[in-house]
Amino acid sequence: MARSGSAFTLSALARLGFTRLSAGSAALDELSSLIGLEREVLVSGASAADPDAAVAGMLHVARRDAVALGRIMRDDESRAIVWRVFGASLGLADFFLRHPSELEVLGEVGALVPNATTLTERMLHAVGAEQGFAAAGDESAWVALRVAYRRSIAEIAAIDLTTTDPASRIAAVSAALADAAGAALEAALTIARTRVSGVISREEVALTQLAVIGMGKAGARELNYVSDVDVIFVGGTADEARLEESRAIDIATKLAREMMRALSAAEIEPPLWEVDANLRPEGKQGALVRSLGSHLAYYDRWAKSWEFQALLKARPLAGDPELGQAYIEAVQPKIWSSAARENFVDSVQRMRERVTEHIDPEDAGYQIKLGAGGLRDIEFTVQLLQLVHGLTDPSIRTRGTLESLDALVAGGYIGRDDAATFAADYRMLRLLEHRLQLRELSRTHLMPRTPDGLRVLARATGLAEDGAGIWSLWDRVRREVREIHTRLFYRPLLSAVAELPEDQRTMTTEHARDRLAAIGFRDPAGALRHIGALTTGISRKVTIQRHLIPVMVSWFADGSDPDYALLAFRRISERLGDSSWFLRMLRDSSGAAESLTRLLSSSRYIGELMEWIPESVAWLDSADLLRPRGEAKLYEEARAIQTRHSSVASALKAVRALRRRELLRTAMGAVLGVLTIEELATALTAITDATIQAGLRAVRREVVSAEDDALEFAVIGMGRFGGAELGFGSDADILYVYDANGIDPERAQALATKLVSGLRDHLTDHRVPLDLDADLRPEGRQGPLVRSIGAYAEYYRRWSVSWEAQALLRARGVAGSEPLIEKFTALADTIRYPEETDQQGLREIKRIKARVEGERLPQGADPHRHLKLGPGTLSDVEWLVQLIQLQHAHQVPALRTTSTLGALQASVDAELIPAEDAELLREAWLLSSRLRSAMTLLTGKTSDILPEDRRELDAIGRLLGYPDRSATAVEEDFSGVTRRARRVFEHLFYG
Repeated sequence: MARSGSAFTLSALARLGFTRLSAGSAALDELSSLIGLEREVLVSGASAADPDAAVAGMLHVARRDAVALGRIMRDDESRAIVWRVFGASLGLADFFLRHPSELEVLGEVGALVPNATTLTERMLHAVGAEQGFAAAGDESAWVALRVAYRRSIAEIAAIDLTTTDPASRIAAVSAALADAAGAALEAALTIARTRVSGVISREEVALTQLAVIGMGKAGARELNYVSDVDVIFVGGTADEARLEESRAIDIATKLAREMMRALSAAEIEPPLWEVDANLRPEGKQGALVRSLGSHLAYYDRWAKSWEFQALLKARPLAGDPELGQAYIEAVQPKIWSSAARENFVDSVQRMRERVTEHIDPEDAGYQIKLGAGGLRDIEFTVQLLQLVHGLTDPSIRTRGTLESLDALVAGGYIGRDDAATFAADYRMLRLLEHRLQLRELSRTHLMPRTPDGLRVLARATGLAEDGAGIWSLWDRVRREVREIHTRLFYRPLLSAVAELPEDQRTMTTEHARDRLAAIGFRDPAGALRHIGALTTGISRKVTIQRHLIPVMVSWFADGSDPDYALLAFRRISERLGDSSWFLRMLRDSSGAAESLTRLLSSSRYIGELMEWIPESVAWLDSADLLRPRGEAKLYEEARAIQTRHSSVASALKAVRALRRRELLRTAMGAVLGVLTIEELATALTAITDATIQAGLRAVRREVVSAEDDALEFAVIGMGRFGGAELGFGSDADILYVYDANGIDPERAQALATKLVSGLRDHLTDHRVPLDLDADLRPEGRQGPLVRSIGAYAEYYRRWSVSWEAQALLRARGVAGSEPLIEKFTALADTIRYPEETDQQGLREIKRIKARVEGERLPQGADPHRHLKLGPGTLSDVEWLVQLIQLQHAHQVPALRTTSTLGALQASVDAELIPAEDAELLREAWLLSSRLRSAMTLLTGKTSDILPEDRRELDAIGRLLGYPDRSATAVEEDFSGVTRRARRVFEHLFYG
């Protein structure tokens, strides 16, 4: 049996959401008594955002007109609607308090919001309008209009509040609110005509045309419950012979002013909203009403970019429909060509930033509309995408935010996931905004600051269980919106599309061949074939590529080899197939598309590797992904490869793939300026180290049995490899050494030879060659490929010549047995850092250097263009530094380094070389190294001779950061730097 009494009553009220239980109970008792309904019936089906406010509002109405409220409350469905409306809107409760008879509208609520025609008929009927004139022009007509409008708003709100999924109805509700505003403006115009005809002849008023153009949310049919209604007034005459245009504009101005008063002037029924005409030409300083011709003249000569963005949502809202439509048709071409204006994208981006900057800091964290992650972020993003791509695509020339998102998705300008997130977040933010404004029928865009306010908002929206939940949801959405906005709103592709010349926005076959040739393509016919292959079809991938290609072709043309770049892009695109991330990243990522075009048009080395490793495009989304992974991580991955593969062939195939991948990563980082030349050398050395280490482990597992496991074997890096100074295309100079360690010497030699053979065979890579060059071994090419540590010691003790001691200055253990590497290093130290200087040996080194300059240059080569052996280039710097090391390293420990630049700095620190001379040498060494790598990156081939072809030199210059057409500057810089370095070399080397 149900309990009765106060305890039950108060607990029941608490379950209904009441917070002031005693006051609520007393109010219900009084309300029950006034309207003659049992208390249990009164609260049955009660569901309200704020039941305390609901019952208080109903009680106020009942005290004034109990019959009107009682009549509506007796119907179960109507009673539930009353609870919802009064619980969500104090403003509507006040309206019904002023006009209790209007409560009947809550009993007439249907499933669908009223349409524009119905709303207009109602409001025209309220003012007794006939043939464009209201029955009266005094304040009583204003009141009648305002009451009719608020009655319609109450109906819309009732439908909105009783729907099970209000967020899904945002578009319909917002459209109905905009239609209601348009209907109110139409009725206000009829009142204005009647009022003005009291001082001007009715005939002249009738001949005056006035079109009210809805702007902003009113124009887009996405209005709030309470918002300024942005408009532009266009005036004219219906008959120039009977009413001159200038006179018509004067009358239209009077009509516009009276319209605005009818809606926003003080009167017994409060104003509806402000009619804001500040978006008109010249803003507040401009004429309130202009002719169509005057508008167009202004837009042609004086309008700023933001004014065209504002016109994006313009539509005829009230008044003369033909004049309104003529205005829209006339401004449309101007809207959709505005993005081609200079710095258009930057100006829109800056305008959004100014909006954020001007928010009161105390409100910034609560702003639903203007703040970071608010509605404006979504709206500005959508509008900018529309304006830029609408230059050439009529399908996205839409007004509403949600319909525009759909159009942008269909056109491939925004990803489905981003659009779906934007749309869902937009609906949620609008729902929050609607409920907040409905509360007091006031213009607000701020989240509540009190727990009670948040609790009511959570109940009103149905989006969360409590205040903490609604705040958490708002915070998540705000961060989500801001992330997408920042990524899309500032995507470089937007500025690039907007800045394309008109004849390059679409790649039609007509005139395309000539245009491609004009911008730098050597084979325009071939380029057209590639473009056709990329843009023909109906798939989403093709649609997106169709948008990307005009801009990317322009960027390709800025590079040194646009023909190859376009071909490589086609191959990469085909390799990736329908991978959605690829084109989405190019379209949406900050700079990925431009970076890809720069890479492909600058470097065949990169392009050829990217064709085989197309997933590398994903690295362009983050500079961190273009940085070297580091020796430790490479070592770890290489070890993991060995454990996953049972055979040497499969393991080393994976190791070669690892090497290619990391070489590509390093090359991309170098071309895009992520790496310095020193970081480049370190990265290339680490990649080569890891490759040889992994190769040796795999080959040893196959060659050396358990019974021979005592055999020690090591690889020693020499030359630039030993010095950790590799560039692209550098050989890996090495020595092989073993220690039998108790194994039969002949067997040890045989096993070591097999290890060398296996290493060389399995690490051979025809795609990106790895040349393991052992020519620096004792006796050179005539000597055995691999020696025991004892044989090396014996050789260096008895027969070593000066150049071999010099070569050992760069010796560094790379792979294999650590104890053996330590033994070899100790042996090398006795040779390369002698206690006493061998003067005869130093003279021999100087003699060999002179001979090398004459004998090792390729036949016919210009020595002044040779990057390695030419005067003032790599060999001059390295031989000088090595000569100093041989002389002084025993006394100066800092000189005991395999690094050329490290030893050069140590020489300065020890006062063996003047600092200014060392800087000239360092500059020459770095420039020669950079040029060698740039030549390999450009052509995919290794060369030591600076080319004479001006186009190739220009391309090399671009890779080094020179401006376009810098072939002469590259030559002059190289010549000057090496000439100065040569003078230093000759003075210090030959004395």
